[in-house]
Amino acid sequence: MSERAPGVDPVGVHADPGGDPGPAPDDLPDVLAERRRLLAIGYRMLGTLAEAEDAVQETYVRWYRMTDAERAAVRNPQGWLTRVMSRVCLDVLGSARARRERYVGEWLPEPVPADLFSGVAGRSPAPADGDPADRVSLDEEVSTALLVVMEAMTPAERVAFVLHDVFALPFDEIAAVVGRSPAAVRQLATSARRRVRAHDADPGRGTREHDEVLAAFVAAAAGGDLAALTGLLDPSVTLRADGGGVVSAARRPVLGVDHVARFLLGIVRKRPSAVLAARRTGDGLAFALEDGGQVQALVNARVRGGLITDLWLQVNPGKLTTWSA
Repeated sequence: MSERAPGVDPVGVHADPGGDPGPAPDDLPDVLAERRRLLAIGYRMLGTLAEAEDAVQETYVRWYRMTDAERAAVRNPQGWLTRVMSRVCLDVLGSARARRERYVGEWLPEPVPADLFSGVAGRSPAPADGDPADRVSLDEEVSTALLVVMEAMTPAERVAFVLHDVFALPFDEIAAVVGRSPAAVRQLATSARRRVRAHDADPGRGTREHDEVLAAFVAAAAGGDLAALTGLLDPSVTLRADGGGVVSAARRPVLGVDHVARFLLGIVRKRPSAVLAARRTGDGLAFALEDGGQVQALVNARVRGGLITDLWLQVNPGKLTTWSA
């Protein structure tokens, strides 16, 4: 499930040459919104749009594999699709760790524009279990920091966390997805939430400081100002790059202020015709390295205490498709 499914655009709507829009409107209410919602679930669970789109496709295959009578008997199509999509993702997550071990170099989640899933999550209603306060302050934007932490979760933890803390599903419904009791699912979500807070990856924080630091960082990188660049980096800064074995990238984390600063300036100097353009992700301000109208790399970061502690450099072309003009 590493390639994007053919005939599917970035929000999961069929776009084949025959003009087939996918499931007919009389089969499911608001097909476009439902596909977008499923893709939003899949992306948060799997970390890439390609895998999420494959999971959406598989979910609809299962829907249309049923007879007309079986589909008519489904009283809540949205709930059915959510459960099946979540089970498909759970299966994918079960094999993800082995696939990550075979990945060339560092694996990073796919960065996407901050508003890609705007209006999709639908988290306004409080979950039926009545504990909305006991949740991480998530919103519809998805941060790289959060996705990186979720990679360390067990598949069941990740599914419980996404379905409850993002999509407000009650624990008894999630229990049917992961095959655990509601009490056990509550513990899974609590454990996942603890991981997020322990790694300071709660994206509910304001982005003003982040954006100010990143703006100064971009100016320093564009101007080749090593002193200014190093002054914005935390002593423990770590840079991770994902080339996926497709393009050249550091295969191990780059550690320390001097190494990280020189590594980034080296990338900029190797592309004299490239420009640095501001972009917005779930982490806040990021910047894209554009050359010839194409995004060659996207860099986003975590900022704490006015300094950059983590930099994520995505150069894998398969994970930059949503940034192309």
